Amino acid sequence: MMLSHTDSRRSSEDRQSEILLFIKETGTASIAEMAARFAVSEMTVRRVLHKLADTGLVIRTPGGAMVAPSGSMEKSFLERSARMAGAKDSIGREAARLVAEGETVVLDSGTTTRYLARHLVAKRIVVVTTSLAVLEELAGSPSVQVRLTGGAYRRSSHDLSGNAVIDALGGMNADKVFFGAAALSFHKGVMNYDPEMPKAFLRAGRERILVIDSSKIGTEAVYRLCTPEKCDLVITDKGVKSADLARLRKLTDVVVAK
Repeated sequence: MMLSHTDSRRSSEDRQSEILLFIKETGTASIAEMAARFAVSEMTVRRVLHKLADTGLVIRTPGGAMVAPSGSMEKSFLERSARMAGAKDSIGREAARLVAEGETVVLDSGTTTRYLARHLVAKRIVVVTTSLAVLEELAGSPSVQVRLTGGAYRRSSHDLSGNAVIDALGGMNADKVFFGAAALSFHKGVMNYDPEMPKAFLRAGRERILVIDSSKIGTEAVYRLCTPEKCDLVITDKGVKSADLARLRKLTDVVVAK
C-alpha cells in the first residue's frame, strides 16, 4: 500500500521526533546506533540530523550527534546557519560542482561553507578548514581528508582562530578557497562583522570563490575584507535582485544557483 503525501510527511516528522527523543535520552548517539535502533539507513539518519542541527535542537559530532544544552555555545552560529537555509544549500550544491577529484580546497567558517561541505562528502579531496561545523559535516566521509588549521576555539563561530590559523594558511597553496561574508557593499566591498577573519584566507589558494546569499548583497557590515574584483567568482542564489546582479557582473564573474 502506498503512503499518501500526508502520511509520508507524518512518518518523516514522527521519525524526526523519535530520533530527537532518543538523543535526548542518551545524551549522545552515533549514526550507526540510530540507524540500527530505528531500522533505517544511515543516510536517512544523516538527513534527520541535518534538520535537527539546523534548528539548534542537536549538535553534530563526528559520526553522530549530541543534545544541544540550553544556551548552547553554538546557538548563535546555528541561528545564523538556519537563516536563508534553502538558498545556502543551493549555493553549496553549485559550489561543490566546481571541486574536482584530487583537489585541495580551503573552507572558511561561514555558515554557507557548512552547506557546501554537505555536498562534498562523496568527493576524493582534501579540505583545509578552521570550521568545526565543516569537520562535523565531513567526518563520516571515507573519501574526504579534513585538515584543521589549529588555533583557539571560538564559541560564537564554532571555529578556530588566532595566529595558528594565519600561520597555517600562510603556507597553503590550495586549488580553491571558498569563503563567505556578512555583506557585499557596492561602495565598500566584501565585508564581515568578524575582525579576526584573516585576509590570509584570500592568499591560501589560486582561485578565490565568494559564496554569499542574496540577502547580503547591497548591504554593509563593519570590517572590509576585499573588493569584489578580488573574487575570481561569486556564487549567490536566485533571490538576487536583477539590478544588483547586473551591477555585480560588471565587477566579477557571477553564478546564480538554481
